[in-house]
Amino acid sequence: MIAPQQLVEQVLARATVDETIVIVTDASEASLRWAGNSMTTNGVSTSRSWTVISIVRAGEDAKVGIVTSASVDAADIDGVVRSAEIAARAATPASDAMPLLTGTDTDERWDDSAERTEIGAFEQLAQDLSMGFDGSDQLYGFAHHQLHTTWLGTSTGIRRRFAQPTGSVEINGKRGDASAWVGTSTKDFTDVASVKLLQDLSTRLDWAGNRVELPAGRYETILPPSAVADLMIYLMWSMEGRAAEEGHSALSAPGGTRIGEKLSALPLTLYSDPAALGVEYTPFVVTGSSSESVSVFDNGMDAGRVDWIRDGTVNALAYPRAAAKEFGADVTVPGDNLILDTGGSVSLDQMVAETERGLLLTTLWYIREVDPATLLLTGLTRDGVYLVENGKVTGAVNNFRFNESPLDLLRRVTQGGATERTLPREWKDWFTRTAMPPLRVPDFHMSSVSKAL
Repeated sequence: MIAPQQLVEQVLARATVDETIVIVTDASEASLRWAGNSMTTNGVSTSRSWTVISIVRAGEDAKVGIVTSASVDAADIDGVVRSAEIAARAATPASDAMPLLTGTDTDERWDDSAERTEIGAFEQLAQDLSMGFDGSDQLYGFAHHQLHTTWLGTSTGIRRRFAQPTGSVEINGKRGDASAWVGTSTKDFTDVASVKLLQDLSTRLDWAGNRVELPAGRYETILPPSAVADLMIYLMWSMEGRAAEEGHSALSAPGGTRIGEKLSALPLTLYSDPAALGVEYTPFVVTGSSSESVSVFDNGMDAGRVDWIRDGTVNALAYPRAAAKEFGADVTVPGDNLILDTGGSVSLDQMVAETERGLLLTTLWYIREVDPATLLLTGLTRDGVYLVENGKVTGAVNNFRFNESPLDLLRRVTQGGATERTLPREWKDWFTRTAMPPLRVPDFHMSSVSKAL
């Protein structure tokens, strides 16, 4: 298989259009699955995906053609390049056209090989799970570790490389009709406290020994970090500058956007940072397609910290360079991690101990948008809703459908706890790197009772 660096250079050498961008990603993945207290499958795989972005310019207009291939045969390079160039010549002018970034320096790790994972990454996890398999609870779950090494090269001299680790483990436990879930994200599985995860799972199944039926309504609710992550991710995905400027987003305001609007008296800061410890991500733009928040013309641009909400105030929206120029805004790159800091220091357990009566959730799922104008979301609770009375969990209650807007929810939060790395349940397959606190909401809207487990 041709080396990724050579693939980049050969594509650029064979290009005949004005400008060319090449993105090569080598993926190494390992997975482990278990069901009914028995390991079922495991495996390791490697793959390659590479994209050629051809640009044809005529004055200020630029037309773009994009072709992606999974071939590892060098003989296919010419065909992919020609296809991208034919597509570019036939395309309509791109609305996000900008000059490509230029560069003369090559990343110091450009010549390094792709990074690899192996099934041994799960050794300690598998040993801990084997002890859990000896118990009476039925355990199901999945562990996944990925290493994606990406090389970005352009005809204007950009040469950048980054290796992105992504890992997660989820364990679902069943005892009779009760179901509970725990999960965490990780870079390399060396920091997964699997024994603690199993202990937490057992505790939640113990709580389910007492069942309480509650009607729909508004309840004081403690959202654990995982549930907070799913809501905040959807909020960040909605923070597109163009949509807000054009008046069709929840971040729109008369004559502009809601940047500068105070959402909360609490010092809430929601941010993305490629250098955040434990949840690092690619520190430059690398994209094979354009959208409202990213542009192929920005490939190679540095991506730094973005405070989406700072001290309770809307602070930033995503603007590619073209949109930033059009609206007179700052260029802002969407993040591939998300962190919420409320200034709080209490743990989830402490928040429960301080609750006279309320609900403790586990996770949210099947989240869908109901009203984009207010960012109203609906979804279901899953794998454990617990009743808290006088500082203690006294039983498990039925599941609910909820209706909430993350923006409105941030207005009403009365307490935030300590931020910790967590795993979103709903968006895990698309967005893994999060660190969130538990949040207390005095009137979380459970709109109807659900029969989901």
